[in-house]
Parts: sequence; structure tokens; C-alpha cells
Amino acid sequence: MPRLKLTNELRARLKFPLGELIKGTPDQNMRRLREAVEKEKPRRIVCVGDVVSKNATKAGIPVDVRVVDNRIMRKKAEPMELEAKRTIYVKNPPGILDFIAWQALSEAIERGDSLIVVDGEEDLLTLAAIVEAPDTSMVIYGQPEEGIVVVRVDDKKKREIDAIIDGMLKE
Repeated sequence: MPRLKLTNELRARLKFPLGELIKGTPDQNMRRLREAVEKEKPRRIVCVGDVVSKNATKAGIPVDVRVVDNRIMRKKAEPMELEAKRTIYVKNPPGILDFIAWQALSEAIERGDSLIVVDGEEDLLTLAAIVEAPDTSMVIYGQPEEGIVVVRVDDKKKREIDAIIDGMLKE
């Protein structure tokens, strides 16, 4: 099955937030996120990353899909207790966007109440989440040392992400 590999140029581009950067303490960020969710009522909420998934769950935000790799800042972390109707295990090597992992994420977004546990690295699955989530959804991920990023999914954002994906190397 084909995979996409991140180029150095795209790696530099992805250091910048893909959506709204919310800065503050984890509690402040989750309060602001909860307010946005209550106001905007997104169709789906997808959290990519261990810390943001844990914090959103703890804050009572109705997350539909959580994507974790049991790593925090690239260091092994204790697996978190995150409950879901479905737990899906996938492989996605660092710097790669694997199509099997992408497909699993797509199905999880469609069904909701899912936890995806990644053997490898979950970061690039953020791109797939934005492409696969229905319009008016939110995809949330952590921005290391800064806060969280809230991506509001619409056609314009999907086109932006498609352009990034098109620039990846096909393996």
C-alpha cells in the first residue's frame, strides 16, 4: 500500500499552525476550546495528540475521535485511559502518512466515538483528519511549547491541506 513521505520543505511549513493558535495554560486552553465548541457546535471533533486528547476529555469536551501514539514530545509516555466504543491500532512511521492509517482514521471520523492508537507517530494524521472531517468540524492538535491549534474545517482549509499532501513524496 502506498505511503506519503514528508519533504524537508513541508516539514518547515508544518512548524506553523494550520489553524487558530490558542495560547495559555492547559486549563485556559480547554476553557476557550469548550466555549468555541458550545458556540460553533462542530459536526465532528477530532483530537490528534496524547496531551490534547487527554485534556479535552478531562475538560468534558465531546471529542468524536482521539488519535494518540503514547508519546509526548517524542518521548514514550504511559498509555492514557481514554474510553471509546472502538479502539483501532494502526502503524504510521515518523515523517510518513500511511494510507492504511488514513483509511482507519476516515472510518473513525465517519463512525465517531473512536480511539486510534498509532504505532509510530500520529502528527501527520492531522492532515488526513482535516481532509476527511466534514465541513464545520474541528481538528485540534498541540503546538509544542505554545498551546493548541484549532483547525476549523471548510472547503478552503481542505484545499490548503490537499496542496500540502500533493507536495509529499509518494513511496
